[in-house]
Amino acid sequence: MKKLQYNSPVILSFFFLSLLALLLGRATGGWTTTALFSVYRSPLSPLALFRFAGHVLGHADFSHFLGNMLLLLVVGPPLEEKYGSRALLLAILFTALISGVLQFVLFPHTALLGASGIVFMLIMLSSLSGMKDGTIPLTLLLVAILYLGQEVYAILFVKDNVANLMHIVGGLCGTAFGFLAGRNRRT
Repeated sequence: MKKLQYNSPVILSFFFLSLLALLLGRATGGWTTTALFSVYRSPLSPLALFRFAGHVLGHADFSHFLGNMLLLLVVGPPLEEKYGSRALLLAILFTALISGVLQFVLFPHTALLGASGIVFMLIMLSSLSGMKDGTIPLTLLLVAILYLGQEVYAILFVKDNVANLMHIVGGLCGTAFGFLAGRNRRT
């Protein structure tokens, strides 16, 4: 009989923590989602500081959760294998903190929650996986053009509750991490 393997500890832990946050939100009528897993302008406190990173675990509903988690589970494990659990965890935390602080500073009247920025960080990082000897993979350029084009279009013409700027921030974090990791492997 085959054993189950916890093959991608960072990605799987992220998934299960997000699921727990979703279930807690449902059990508390949304209180924990707002109090713990959304970032918004509030007085600085230990709880507000937690939300700078904790917002990536929160999701508005099951559909929002599934949209993010399916991509996370497909794209994340190969990246964790390639870059290592520690490096990927740092990339996730860095992306969460950057997007959380930017949301707090730039958008005082709206809240941010969800793993979309993390997912887009992973997508851009994945498009860099073929980078060798300082070359720029064509996949990076194509993903960047299509992805950024879609996000800029949405910012300008689509009125919804999607934080497109934070998607772009996540993508930029993934690109920066990919270039830094590639440079560190060559030195």
